[in-house]
This record gives sequence, C-alpha cells and structure tokens, in this order.
Amino acid sequence: MRYRTIGQQAVSAIGLGAMPLSIENRPDEKRAVATVHAALDAGVTLIDTADSYHWHAGETGHNELLVARALARYWGDTSGVLVATKGGRGRPGDGSWTVTGTPDHLKRAAEASLKRLGTDAIGLYQLHKPDPEVPWAESVGALRDLLDAGTIRAAGISNVTTDQITEARGILGDGLVSVQNRYSPAVRDSEAELRLCERLGLAFLPWSPLGGISRSSLEGASGPVSEGTAFHEVASERGVSPQQVALAWLLARSPVVVPIPGAGRPASIRDSAKAPGLELSDEELARLE
Repeated sequence: MRYRTIGQQAVSAIGLGAMPLSIENRPDEKRAVATVHAALDAGVTLIDTADSYHWHAGETGHNELLVARALARYWGDTSGVLVATKGGRGRPGDGSWTVTGTPDHLKRAAEASLKRLGTDAIGLYQLHKPDPEVPWAESVGALRDLLDAGTIRAAGISNVTTDQITEARGILGDGLVSVQNRYSPAVRDSEAELRLCERLGLAFLPWSPLGGISRSSLEGASGPVSEGTAFHEVASERGVSPQQVALAWLLARSPVVVPIPGAGRPASIRDSAKAPGLELSDEELARLE
C-alpha cells in the first residue's frame, strides 16, 4: 500500500468509505465487520464514517459504533488507523437528510461521536455540510472550539466551495487538514476546490469516487451494469477492474487526493486497495479525460 498525508498523519492512499455498512440494504454485522477487516488486511489505514450513516430513526451513530466494534475485534495493530467522522447532518428515518450546523449541535454531536468511537480524541472531525441557516463562520468556529478543547485532533469540511474553504482556513489555520467533496469520473465539478486544496496543502477526499463506474462487475455484486467508457476499455486492456482504473485516475489527479470508495463486502475493498499499485500512462490518462 502507498501512503499520502492528512495533516501530519500518513494514511493509505485509498480509504474505506464505511457508509454502505449502515444505510439502506446494509449487510449483516458479520459481513460488515469482515469488510472492515478486509480493508485493514489490505493495508487501508483511513476509515470514513459519520454519525448520520444509519438507516432507521433512532439509530444515530450506527456506523460509528460498527466501526469501533470492528476495530476492537481486529487481530492486528490498529494504532495507525485514522477514523474520520462527520457531524452536522441527520436522518429522521424517512429516507431524507437534514442539515444542522449550529455550534451547540456540532459540539454535542462531536462529544457523542467521541464516546461511540471510544477514543481519547477524534482523529479527524469533519463538518458534513454547510447549513444555509447558520453563518458559515459560526459553524466553523465550533470546530475551532473542539480543537482547542482537545475533543478533536484535526478538522475537515465537506460539500464546500472555494470561498468556504478559504474562510475556514482563516478560522482554523493549520487545524484544517481536509476537504471532502464529491468527485468522480461522472462528476468533476469540484476541480477548483481540488486545486485550492493542492495550493493550501489540504487533503482532498473525493466521496462517491466511483460515480459512473458500476460495482456490478465485481464478484457477488449486483446492480446496473455500466460499460463502454474509456475506464472500461483501459481496464480490459490492463486486466483489472474499471473501479481500479477510476481510483488510479483520481490518485493521478493530484498528490493531495485520497479517495474513500464505499464498500459493502470484502471483495469490493480488496479490489479498491489495489488501485495505488496501478500506474496509468500519459496516453491512458489522456483517454480518461
């Protein structure tokens, strides 16, 4: 496994997006834990979760608790694993998502996440989404307070614009270490945010990094088949999965990129973890553009 950095911490170049383990159509706990363990076995040292990753009402923190149990049951050393969680969104149980960015809510949410994860401080705490009803500086200020209190070691922001990144950097200084925006073969509208992160030395964590590339080609997966793209062509020529090509393409976009593909089964994360070893040629990268 190759490594990149988030703040001062080295992490695997590919992380595990744990959301599929807790939301709609989630696997049973045995398979969910096996998926986390497969990630760790493959050298993954970044796990992305959130307090809002759950399915039913009253399950706040389901994914955080699951990740904590999986880490506790792992037979190897997990001291180098960075668990990144998020606060500021909710799920009332009807399939919808809410946004709450008040400082009081974010501070309470962080304290609750800390208890569920069972650590002395949250390694990376990310504001899940800007709340249009709350001034951005107030929401980010809550992260500053959490840093100062030692509740979190580093802060991140998600679903943000370049202006919001710049303002957050002014409030948090070096405490801001990451930005998590949607970016994939199918969705590339965060290019400006990626380049700003590059200039500021912030890690850029693309969420839903396999958008446009179906998982259905992997063993045991299901769903609509996507095919015929340049990613599939390169994958066929290389004898690897299109998912590996998509992740290798993302890694080639910038040295600050750390993709966090979701996985609901061990085979998925094992495949994704091979992407850092796939070096794409200039001609292949040009085709993928």
